[in-house]
Amino acid sequence: MTVRMYCTDTCPYCARAERLLLKKGVDIEKIRVDLDPERYAEMTQITRRHTVPQIFIGDRHVGGFDDLVELDMDGELDPLLAPLLAGSGGAA
Repeated sequence: MTVRMYCTDTCPYCARAERLLLKKGVDIEKIRVDLDPERYAEMTQITRRHTVPQIFIGDRHVGGFDDLVELDMDGELDPLLAPLLAGSGGAA
C-alpha cells in the first residue's frame, strides 16, 4: 500500500499535505500534474475533481488537503496509515 498525491510544484495545499504526511512518517508518491497533462487527465477522470492535491491512501481516495486534515482531526488518518508504518518502525 502506498500514499499517492496528485500535485503541482506551486500549490500551497500540496505542500501542507506533504508536510502532514511526512510528519506521520509515510513516503509519498508525488504525481506532478503540472508537468504531465496526461496525469492531470487521469486525476480528473479518477476523482472527478479538478483541484490539487488529490490524495490516495492505498486504493482509497481521501480527497484534498482539507479532507486529509479532517480525517486527522477525527482520529481516522492514523489507522489508515498504520499498515504503511507497520514495517517501517515509524509510529502513526
